[in-house]
Amino acid sequence: MKRNGGFPFLTDCSTLYVGRRKHALEHLEVAYEHGFNPFQTGCHVIIADGIRGLDAQEVEINLEHIKKAKIGRALREADIIISLNHFKGHDMAGFGGALKNLGMGGASRQGKAEIHAAGKPRIREDFCRACGICLKQCAQGAISLAPKARIDEELCLGCGYCISHCPYDAIRADWSESSANMNRKVAEYAYAVLKDKKHFHINFLLDVSPDCDCERKNDIPIVGNIGFLASFDPVALDQASLDLVNKAPLNPKYESVGRDHFKSIHPHTFGEAGLEHAEKIGLGSREYRLYEI
Repeated sequence: MKRNGGFPFLTDCSTLYVGRRKHALEHLEVAYEHGFNPFQTGCHVIIADGIRGLDAQEVEINLEHIKKAKIGRALREADIIISLNHFKGHDMAGFGGALKNLGMGGASRQGKAEIHAAGKPRIREDFCRACGICLKQCAQGAISLAPKARIDEELCLGCGYCISHCPYDAIRADWSESSANMNRKVAEYAYAVLKDKKHFHINFLLDVSPDCDCERKNDIPIVGNIGFLASFDPVALDQASLDLVNKAPLNPKYESVGRDHFKSIHPHTFGEAGLEHAEKIGLGSREYRLYEI
């Protein structure tokens, strides 16, 4: 890339949940600890939505669930997107590959709240310091102090802006969205991330864990290592990845129920809803040809 005059950078957005990736400075520390630094990779790491996850750009897509997606600004300003995705299970999505890495990973903290939540934010009073920052940021006047912060659900629009601004993690998303709808929103956010851009995608079907990489622990892979898949079409790529995983023998540690290994492990999830919706909105095709190299 550099040889051809490009300036590549590694990127991610802040997480909605509490942890060391909820703002850019700790996020960068974690990246460097894991070898993602310019001295080892030859390119810089940029947290796309800024120091506190507030630096987002709205992308108008006017789709079924999302009208304007809130994308990390640095990611939106990139000319070309190459996604590198570990294919694995997820306790809410069912599985995660290119679509989830693009859609959830590219969403700012406010965007992640929009993807996850079917309801309004909630206040954790034991975390609240009554600092009043959330009051100043709420355009609807839905927050008051009495004496801790309180949200008037009739006035609240559920935008999640207060979640991004709270310095004490006292405002939490309502993680009540169904698996199917969450996957559809992820697909729409992936559409927004890739809109008007050239793109290419690589899935790693190695150490296919039952749960997401965001978990602090890992477990025995559900199938043996399969290899690497690459495509210009993220929908075909995830479909092929899912098919190859489901064709492989499930590790005896896990009980097989039906043809979908991930649904066997997370029976309440609907991972294929995201693939169906991604095809429906024109992000790609579930049909593919597999070429082995």
